[in-house]
Amino acid sequence: MELIQETPELAAYLAVSEAIDHDHPLVRATATLLRAEATDAYTYAKAAFEFVRDTIPHSQDADDPRVTWRASDVLARRTGICFAKSHALAALLRAEGIPAALCYQKLDTLHGLIALRLPGGDWTRQDPRGNKPGVDAQFRTDREQLAWPVRPERGEADSPVLYAEPLPAVLRCLREAADRPQLWRTLPTDF
Repeated sequence: MELIQETPELAAYLAVSEAIDHDHPLVRATATLLRAEATDAYTYAKAAFEFVRDTIPHSQDADDPRVTWRASDVLARRTGICFAKSHALAALLRAEGIPAALCYQKLDTLHGLIALRLPGGDWTRQDPRGNKPGVDAQFRTDREQLAWPVRPERGEADSPVLYAEPLPAVLRCLREAADRPQLWRTLPTDF
Protein backbone atom coordinates (compact mmCIF):
# COMPACT_ATOMS: atom_id res chain seq x y z
CA MET A 1 0.00 0.00 0.00
CA GLU A 2 1.31 3.43 -0.91
CA LEU A 3 1.09 5.82 2.03
CA ILE A 4 -0.17 9.32 1.19
CA GLN A 5 0.63 12.44 3.21
CA GLU A 6 -2.51 14.37 4.08
CA THR A 7 -0.44 17.52 3.76
CA PRO A 8 2.70 17.86 1.64
CA GLU A 9 4.64 19.87 4.23
CA LEU A 10 6.79 17.55 6.33
CA ALA A 11 6.79 20.20 9.09
CA ALA A 12 3.15 19.29 9.80
CA TYR A 13 4.37 15.88 11.00
CA LEU A 14 6.73 17.54 13.49
CA ALA A 15 4.24 20.05 14.91
CA VAL A 16 3.09 20.35 18.51
CA SER A 17 -0.65 20.07 19.09
CA GLU A 18 -3.05 19.59 21.96
CA ALA A 19 -2.99 15.78 21.58
CA ILE A 20 0.64 15.45 20.47
CA ASP A 21 2.08 17.78 23.08
CA HIS A 22 5.77 17.06 22.68
CA ASP A 23 6.62 20.42 24.23
CA HIS A 24 5.29 19.13 27.60
CA PRO A 25 8.04 18.64 30.24
CA LEU A 26 7.16 14.96 30.81
CA VAL A 27 7.32 14.17 27.09
CA ARG A 28 10.64 16.04 26.81
CA ALA A 29 12.07 14.25 29.85
CA THR A 30 10.99 10.84 28.54
CA ALA A 31 12.50 11.61 25.13
CA THR A 32 15.76 12.67 26.79
CA LEU A 33 15.94 9.39 28.75
CA LEU A 34 15.30 7.33 25.63
CA ARG A 35 17.78 9.38 23.59
CA ALA A 36 20.54 8.74 26.15
CA GLU A 37 20.68 5.08 25.10
CA ALA A 38 20.23 5.66 21.36
CA THR A 39 23.05 5.92 18.85
CA ASP A 40 21.02 7.26 15.93
CA ALA A 41 17.47 8.05 14.78
CA TYR A 42 16.68 4.37 14.11
CA THR A 43 17.71 3.16 17.57
CA TYR A 44 15.87 6.09 19.18
CA ALA A 45 12.69 5.38 17.19
CA LYS A 46 12.86 1.69 18.08
CA ALA A 47 13.41 2.50 21.77
CA ALA A 48 10.47 4.94 21.77
CA PHE A 49 8.25 2.35 20.06
CA GLU A 50 9.19 -0.40 22.53
CA PHE A 51 8.77 1.96 25.48
CA VAL A 52 5.20 2.84 24.48
CA ARG A 53 4.30 -0.68 23.37
CA ASP A 54 5.77 -2.47 26.39
CA THR A 55 5.59 -0.12 29.39
CA ILE A 56 2.23 1.56 28.85
CA PRO A 57 -0.50 -1.08 29.06
CA HIS A 58 -3.42 -0.94 26.67
CA SER A 59 -6.26 0.02 28.97
CA GLN A 60 -8.52 -2.79 27.74
CA ASP A 61 -5.84 -5.43 28.36
CA ALA A 62 -5.24 -4.01 31.84
CA ASP A 63 -8.97 -3.55 32.52
CA ASP A 64 -8.22 0.10 33.30
CA PRO A 65 -11.34 2.28 32.93
CA ARG A 66 -9.41 5.54 32.57
CA VAL A 67 -9.39 7.30 29.20
CA THR A 68 -6.34 9.25 28.09
CA TRP A 69 -5.89 11.13 24.85
CA ARG A 70 -3.07 13.66 25.27
CA ALA A 71 0.46 12.25 24.91
CA SER A 72 1.62 13.70 28.23
CA ASP A 73 -1.39 12.16 30.02
CA VAL A 74 -0.65 8.75 28.52
CA LEU A 75 2.91 8.97 29.83
CA ALA A 76 1.81 10.27 33.25
CA ARG A 77 -1.05 7.81 33.83
CA ARG A 78 0.66 4.88 32.06
CA THR A 79 -2.48 3.79 30.25
CA GLY A 80 -4.28 4.30 26.97
CA ILE A 81 -6.04 2.62 24.09
CA CYS A 82 -4.44 2.36 20.64
CA PHE A 83 -5.20 5.97 19.69
CA ALA A 84 -3.76 7.42 22.88
CA LYS A 85 -0.67 5.22 22.73
CA SER A 86 -0.19 6.37 19.13
CA HIS A 87 -0.37 10.00 20.27
CA ALA A 88 2.32 9.26 22.87
CA LEU A 89 4.62 7.57 20.37
CA ALA A 90 4.12 10.34 17.80
CA ALA A 91 5.01 12.92 20.48
CA LEU A 92 8.17 11.08 21.51
CA LEU A 93 9.27 10.81 17.87
CA ARG A 94 8.46 14.43 17.04
CA ALA A 95 10.28 15.55 20.19
CA GLU A 96 13.47 14.25 18.61
CA GLY A 97 12.81 15.58 15.12
CA ILE A 98 11.46 12.37 13.59
CA PRO A 99 8.35 13.03 11.47
CA ALA A 100 5.39 11.01 12.76
CA ALA A 101 1.90 10.63 11.31
CA LEU A 102 -1.27 9.06 12.64
CA CYS A 103 -2.75 6.16 10.68
CA TYR A 104 -5.97 4.18 10.93
CA GLN A 105 -7.32 0.75 10.17
CA LYS A 106 -11.02 -0.07 9.88
CA LEU A 107 -11.57 -3.25 11.88
CA ASP A 108 -14.71 -3.76 14.02
CA THR A 109 -14.08 -0.16 15.06
CA LEU A 110 -11.24 2.09 14.04
CA HIS A 111 -7.75 1.16 15.19
CA GLY A 112 -4.98 3.73 15.57
CA LEU A 113 -1.30 3.39 14.78
CA ILE A 114 1.48 5.63 13.49
CA ALA A 115 3.89 6.00 10.60
CA LEU A 116 7.35 7.45 10.94
CA ARG A 117 9.91 8.70 8.48
CA LEU A 118 13.52 8.10 9.38
CA PRO A 119 16.26 10.18 7.71
CA GLY A 120 16.74 9.06 4.11
CA GLY A 121 13.85 6.61 4.31
CA ASP A 122 10.22 6.25 3.37
CA TRP A 123 7.23 6.28 5.69
CA THR A 124 6.80 3.02 7.64
CA ARG A 125 3.83 2.15 9.82
CA GLN A 126 4.32 0.98 13.39
CA ASP A 127 1.72 -0.24 15.87
CA PRO A 128 2.40 0.54 19.57
CA ARG A 129 -0.89 -1.01 20.76
CA GLY A 130 0.83 -3.54 23.01
CA ASN A 131 1.40 -7.24 22.53
CA LYS A 132 -0.59 -10.06 24.10
CA PRO A 133 -1.33 -13.65 23.05
CA GLY A 134 -2.19 -13.49 19.36
CA VAL A 135 -0.76 -9.98 18.91
CA ASP A 136 2.91 -9.56 17.98
CA ALA A 137 3.56 -6.03 16.70
CA GLN A 138 7.25 -5.35 16.11
CA PHE A 139 9.32 -2.33 15.10
CA ARG A 140 10.33 -3.01 11.52
CA THR A 141 11.31 -0.79 8.64
CA ASP A 142 11.78 -3.55 6.04
CA ARG A 143 8.13 -4.72 6.24
CA GLU A 144 5.11 -4.15 8.44
CA GLN A 145 4.44 -6.26 11.50
CA LEU A 146 1.33 -4.64 12.94
CA ALA A 147 -1.00 -5.82 15.69
CA TRP A 148 -3.85 -6.59 13.33
CA PRO A 149 -3.71 -7.60 9.67
CA VAL A 150 -6.81 -6.38 7.87
CA ARG A 151 -9.23 -8.94 6.48
CA PRO A 152 -10.89 -7.44 3.38
CA GLU A 153 -13.37 -10.32 3.23
CA ARG A 154 -14.77 -9.00 6.54
CA GLY A 155 -14.97 -5.41 5.29
CA GLU A 156 -11.76 -4.37 7.03
CA ALA A 157 -9.41 -1.87 5.41
CA ASP A 158 -6.23 0.15 5.85
CA SER A 159 -6.36 3.87 5.26
CA PRO A 160 -3.34 4.97 3.22
CA VAL A 161 -3.61 8.53 4.53
CA LEU A 162 -0.93 9.88 6.87
CA TYR A 163 -2.63 12.37 9.18
CA ALA A 164 -0.70 15.12 10.95
CA GLU A 165 -3.42 15.33 13.61
CA PRO A 166 -5.91 12.84 15.08
CA LEU A 167 -9.16 12.38 13.21
CA PRO A 168 -11.65 14.84 14.77
CA ALA A 169 -14.21 12.08 15.45
CA VAL A 170 -11.61 9.98 17.29
CA LEU A 171 -10.35 12.91 19.34
CA ARG A 172 -13.91 13.95 20.24
CA CYS A 173 -14.75 10.45 21.51
CA LEU A 174 -11.57 10.26 23.58
CA ARG A 175 -12.11 13.69 25.11
CA GLU A 176 -15.80 13.19 25.91
CA ALA A 177 -15.75 9.65 27.31
CA ALA A 178 -16.18 9.41 31.06
CA ASP A 179 -14.57 5.96 31.06
CA ARG A 180 -13.45 3.20 28.73
CA PRO A 181 -16.83 1.37 28.64
CA GLN A 182 -18.49 4.57 27.46
CA LEU A 183 -15.65 5.11 24.97
CA TRP A 184 -16.22 1.64 23.46
CA ARG A 185 -19.84 2.54 22.78
CA THR A 186 -18.96 5.77 20.97
CA LEU A 187 -15.82 4.96 18.95
CA PRO A 188 -16.07 5.62 15.22
CA THR A 189 -16.29 2.56 12.99
CA ASP A 190 -15.02 4.16 9.76
CA PHE A 191 -12.43 6.69 8.54
